[in-house]
Amino acid sequence: MNRLTPRHWPFSINIPFACLRLSILALLGMAVPVQAQQQDTYDYWQHQREMIRRGQQAVFMCNGLFTSGRSLEEVYARELAFLPEPIGTPEGGDYNVNWELRAVEIGTAGAVPTMRAAFREGIGCIILPPDQTLADVDRLPELTLPYPPGNPAQIPWPDGDLVADNPLPADVDEEALLAASDWAFDRETPEQATISLLVVYEGEIIHERYAPGFDITTRTRTWSTAKSMASTLIGMLVDQGRMDLDEPLGFDWYPEARSPETDPRNAITLRHVLNMSSGLESIDNNRLEYATGSGLSYWAGASSVTGARSRALIREPGTRFDYENYDTLLAVYAMKLELGGEKEYAEFPRKALLDRIGMRNTLVSTDRFGDFILSSQVYTNARDLARFGLLYLNEGVWNGERLLSKEWIDFVRTPAPSTTEIGSMYGGQWWLVPDNRNDVPKDAYSTAGNRGQFTIVVPSHDLVIVRRGLDYGRQGFDRWDLTREVLKAIN
Repeated sequence: MNRLTPRHWPFSINIPFACLRLSILALLGMAVPVQAQQQDTYDYWQHQREMIRRGQQAVFMCNGLFTSGRSLEEVYARELAFLPEPIGTPEGGDYNVNWELRAVEIGTAGAVPTMRAAFREGIGCIILPPDQTLADVDRLPELTLPYPPGNPAQIPWPDGDLVADNPLPADVDEEALLAASDWAFDRETPEQATISLLVVYEGEIIHERYAPGFDITTRTRTWSTAKSMASTLIGMLVDQGRMDLDEPLGFDWYPEARSPETDPRNAITLRHVLNMSSGLESIDNNRLEYATGSGLSYWAGASSVTGARSRALIREPGTRFDYENYDTLLAVYAMKLELGGEKEYAEFPRKALLDRIGMRNTLVSTDRFGDFILSSQVYTNARDLARFGLLYLNEGVWNGERLLSKEWIDFVRTPAPSTTEIGSMYGGQWWLVPDNRNDVPKDAYSTAGNRGQFTIVVPSHDLVIVRRGLDYGRQGFDRWDLTREVLKAIN
């Protein structure tokens, strides 16, 4: 009988000696030495994280100095407290402030590049990519649209900033109101730093307070409170029949599929992304928010539109809540396509919303491509946010003119189906009172942004509460606790 020897086998076997030894030991019933399992401990994103940290500092410093009009000392003390290790001090360091260009450069180029941000008229500060310098500032977008006529200081509230010195309404307990204010400002947790508190009752400001160094004109970043503004602008187009909640988003995805018409992401609707349940791969979570994903758009000069369209579908749309900046930006991109021209898109937030309700202190920022980063990058003050809250409190009507339908307000206040098993706490880019909270009215709803940015609307009590913060570290300021404290003053 012919036998194939190993050299005649029609295939080759290459077994490492160590593996062969372990196999023989196992067959003989002998003890097999246990090898330690490998662990994935190396941070492969470390240089990118450092680039983004530099980019964050560039944006924080640029906006602190040129959007908020604060001093370098104040910026280091407050704005940069959010960063674990800011570069330099107010006295100097590895950074450069170009006062003429209204720009900031952070870090010396090396393994990690120098990062730069520059203020642009009507927009705020824009982050540049690593391969651009301050010589490229003039190529960045700006918005020079004239503001409506009139001096806000001479226009009565809420269209302007002229506030009558009226006594408190009879059903407001002044002592309890001041106690609520102290509760907001005098925090036992040092990293919760309230910079402004504004309470509007029955349409009038009944309490307004600012931390030292801040006043009614000081703009600060809204963070994700901007998402509620994005939803409002989109709602206006839905009201006009130009967009549809339950139609697919209607654009191409990346990477381009061989048959784009069969791309499963075409099933994602506007409702899905506004409910934070697109079904797309999560990028901003799992400790990657400041390493990749939308962080590259916010802090490193990447395109917000390209990044938002470059995620894979990993579950059925509408089935799971996953808070993701890119979901908001997908909705904003759909809005851009509907608006058409670049000029109409650039002017839309001002013309459709801000100018019509007196939000003259608000800048809606873009990336360097001119795309609104309406998931986070809006700069405004407490009074403008109170006006925004009043629009919702008045069910979308301003000075007798309907700007937003009741149907849209009902949508943003309706729990996303994907949240019913986790507390029904999120609607259409607005946060709702969780099921387990019984100490505040269930009809209350709120914007929410990092570092403690809240605009709270309580229809049953004709109330709007605005709290601005520059929280850092653990943060955790509770907007519903604040609502509870303020409501103690309303009899």
